[in-house]
Amino acid sequence: MWIWLGLAALALIGELATGTFYLLLVALGLAAGGVAAWLLAGLEWQLVACGVVLLLGLLLLRKTRVLKKREVNAARNADVNLDIGQTVKVEAWAADGSARVWYRGAHWQAQLAEGQPAHAGEHVITEMRGTCLVLTPKGDLAGVAH
Repeated sequence: MWIWLGLAALALIGELATGTFYLLLVALGLAAGGVAAWLLAGLEWQLVACGVVLLLGLLLLRKTRVLKKREVNAARNADVNLDIGQTVKVEAWAADGSARVWYRGAHWQAQLAEGQPAHAGEHVITEMRGTCLVLTPKGDLAGVAH
């Protein structure tokens, strides 16, 4: 019994160090094995108790979507793409809403963000689509999500 509970305590310490729910489930499963040992169940039933509690916890967390990762749109996220939020100067826009801009020592293809007015001047990179910069005029960033 004490081995089960000692391993459960170690799993809880690991959970606190890593912040995952998986080690918490392992700790609960190990504690269930300890309870089964306390009830004088055989080793096979202790292992079954551990496995059942662990699997039920995993199914519960998946059903409630606790383990679902928050999806990040890398093309618009400044934490993923360091170009987001940088300023470039647009000399002129083409009729199709595209332009060539000088950025990081090279010419880049740029596209005007949807619904934005096409005028020359400073623009902010709000998205990256491949090698194309999507730009918003510098004063119109209120509705842009980063």
